[in-house]
Amino acid sequence: MIQSVERAALILKVLGSGTPRLGVTEIAERVGLAKPTVHGLLRTLAACELVVQDADTGKYALGPAVLQLGNAYLEGSELRARSLLWADSLAQRVNEAVWVGTLSGSRVIVLHHVFRPDDVVQILEVGAAIPWHACALGHAIAAHDPRRDELLSGDLAPLTGLTRTARDDLERALAEVRRRGYAVEDQEAALGDAGVAAPVFSRDGSVAGAVAVVGPVERVLDPARREEIALAVRETARAVSRDLGAPRSAVPGGGPAV
Repeated sequence: MIQSVERAALILKVLGSGTPRLGVTEIAERVGLAKPTVHGLLRTLAACELVVQDADTGKYALGPAVLQLGNAYLEGSELRARSLLWADSLAQRVNEAVWVGTLSGSRVIVLHHVFRPDDVVQILEVGAAIPWHACALGHAIAAHDPRRDELLSGDLAPLTGLTRTARDDLERALAEVRRRGYAVEDQEAALGDAGVAAPVFSRDGSVAGAVAVVGPVERVLDPARREEIALAVRETARAVSRDLGAPRSAVPGGGPAV
């Protein structure tokens, strides 16, 4: 591993962790490097437009080249490409928003977002990063991920008062996902919101990501609709898995959707 590249990547991750702008001292403390080293790396990253420096405060933020890389990543995602039509069909079927996501480190990245098919103003969530333990997408993926123990041992901070963070609780939740084929999240990422997600598998049988219906808890988890939504999500996930070439044995529920 090339040390300078690793250090530059750490700086980019810190700048992308949620704080809009950080000074050299703050970055150095977070990555555990000396200030002169961080300053030199930041100058190089700025020259490549991967970071920008605020002229007034001297603090650094991610630059426009990061957005270009992110867009290129989305365009190159086979999971996203294979799920576009299926996700749109699912949104129409259940009349709710649909997300497609994949796991990156300990967070789920939203690769695709289909708006709920009505006139309500909605915010595009593509690119959003959500802690895996706080969302249905994350539970659906982690239940089948070989790094499950590592994920369960990580920093599991609550996002709301309903976020499950205890390892025993999460292990039971993931076991339930494997048993029934889908995950349920009840206001764990944001109060008032809920999700139902099912895993998507790739051609080698590994979990590639997940598909979720997301929306207001009173609609998504309405007892009169919950099973209907869960069935639709599972069928969509199986269809996307089929298009990715997943073997029948890898897909919960007995193979591709009809």
